[in-house]
Amino acid sequence: MTFLDSDNGAHDIQTRAAAIRLAVFDVDGVMTDGRLYLDAHGGEIKTMHVRDGLGLKRLQAAGIEIAVISGRPSEAVARRMAELGIERVHLACQDKAGALAGIRDALGLAPRDIAVMGDDLPDLALADSLTGGPGLLLAVADAVVELRRAADWISAAPGGAGAVREACELLIGARAAGRS
Repeated sequence: MTFLDSDNGAHDIQTRAAAIRLAVFDVDGVMTDGRLYLDAHGGEIKTMHVRDGLGLKRLQAAGIEIAVISGRPSEAVARRMAELGIERVHLACQDKAGALAGIRDALGLAPRDIAVMGDDLPDLALADSLTGGPGLLLAVADAVVELRRAADWISAAPGGAGAVREACELLIGARAAGRS
């Protein structure tokens, strides 16, 4: 895990992470390695790290809501999110900011209550759609440079290789430390 800035920055990240009530994840490049695997019939195969799945289950158990917002459709992603008990899944979403606003309003959250994890420019735009920015902007290690520069925290692992698990552990650990 990479905390940006100094030790004081790491403390600030921990404090802000402890207040997160909703974690929003992109799919391609965050939960997957970002590559598209296509078969001869136009079918798509996604690979996801099993440790990320456990991290998401642990995040739910810690009382943090999860939302998945992706611009691409995927039956495989829909199935995997259902297996994990994640209900707020927006696939083939052409208005990510609108989807996030709807979730935020339904849960009665402020932008500071939300963490957004992404890998590419649409995820930066999604975070920018929150007035004042999200509580935390999280990036995978192999995110585009613009997102890494704007991020509050960057995983050590690239997308699809445990980055989501690292983000989950950050939020879970900060919440547990905030209660003690």
